[in-house]
Amino acid sequence: MANDTKFIDGLIVQSPRDNAPEYVKARLWIKRAELIAWLQAQTGDSINADVKVSQGGKWYAAVDDWKPNGAASTAPQGGTPARTRQAPADDFADDDLPFATNRGRY
Repeated sequence: MANDTKFIDGLIVQSPRDNAPEYVKARLWIKRAELIAWLQAQTGDSINADVKVSQGGKWYAAVDDWKPNGAASTAPQGGTPARTRQAPADDFADDDLPFATNRGRY
């Protein structure tokens, strides 16, 4: 399979700092002018991306342009692919979220 990874110019992904809280999963560094130029060259209303880690341990963001085999996407190229997503399991309580401590108590 050919390596057809599409990188996002101006978007740099890094691993969390060593002392970052557990809920911090990645750090993003945005080079505004580069990212804006890259976005303006894309088509469609939205772009899906995956955060990945290379074999050498370097983090990066790559465009996810997956489409189901034999099915035509209803979205313009570069837009959100037509796919079915399963709803995530709600396996945690609101009390587990640090920002939900005063939920419903105004």
